[in-house]
Amino acid sequence: MNDSTPPAPHAVARLRAERLARSAKPFLARGGPKGERCAGCRLVPSHCICALRPALPTRAGMCLLMADIEPLKPSNTGWLIADVVADTYAFGWARTEVHPELLALLADPQWQPYVVFPGEFVAPERVVTQVATAEGKRPLFVLLDATWPEARKMFRKSPYLNHLPVLSLQPEQLSRYHLRRSTRMDHFCTSEVGALCLELAGELQAAQALEAYLDVFTHHYLQAKHQLPVAADDATHLRLRSILQGEVA
Repeated sequence: MNDSTPPAPHAVARLRAERLARSAKPFLARGGPKGERCAGCRLVPSHCICALRPALPTRAGMCLLMADIEPLKPSNTGWLIADVVADTYAFGWARTEVHPELLALLADPQWQPYVVFPGEFVAPERVVTQVATAEGKRPLFVLLDATWPEARKMFRKSPYLNHLPVLSLQPEQLSRYHLRRSTRMDHFCTSEVGALCLELAGELQAAQALEAYLDVFTHHYLQAKHQLPVAADDATHLRLRSILQGEVA
């Protein structure tokens, strides 16, 4: 784990700063106490998790296509993926334009991109359920970071993704994410999807660290929302520490 020094801005943090710079009025997050938030983790300073941020090397990369307001939400968990996976890229999604750096990334020969999306909505010939990259290539997971209705629209209206294989996850567990609600219990938050992708790529320690880090973030977020202290030595924090010490379950 790192010390309490604020981490350098990652791709999602930079996208958030760009989005704020374009805003005509300040973004006011719903819920939780108002006032100062840590620039490194978006939580109130008393509940900061910057010192708990995992730092693990991975071969896999993540590409987050984020709906317009997602980078601004303190509850967004794509941010957690960028905390854990060094090679995380983040782009704002728009129907009428595509960032040239996104197209360059998808065409980069070092990567094998996979669009992560439910297979039931995709032509069967595009669907894969395993990660198998050619020699010399690294898996790059393209995640649509949005609400479910937004993600479906993004998938349909992004023709530059049409030539890529679609990784359809087959998770056995239900979402344990407590910060947002979904009408379908099998809908996972972005961080949970990222952890499942890492597991498929053989990155077991990173997958478990991201899962545990999400649990720690959720605890700190909800405790701050209800103005309660953090239980720093509970099972959630102990699990994250044990994983980062190499005790992969």
